[in-house]
Amino acid sequence: MISQDLLIILRCPACVSGPNRRPGEDPGQLVLTHESWLVCQEAGCGRKYPVVDDIPVMLIETGDKWTHTPVADLPVPPPGV
Repeated sequence: MISQDLLIILRCPACVSGPNRRPGEDPGQLVLTHESWLVCQEAGCGRKYPVVDDIPVMLIETGDKWTHTPVADLPVPPPGV
């Protein structure tokens, strides 16, 4: 399980980096869903990051893979992905 302290500071890397940074004071906020996914709450983003073995996989490429998958359809991430 991800600690609440970590959830407070984690942000979507695509929404907070370089020229792609979203406007606002605190862009890229994430919400833990199904105990195994971090879902970006930024309008127009849609990236979802799996939590594997209690470790968030915060790679933009990984989040990109799940952009068009509805939250209800997200699978349980397999261990070691």
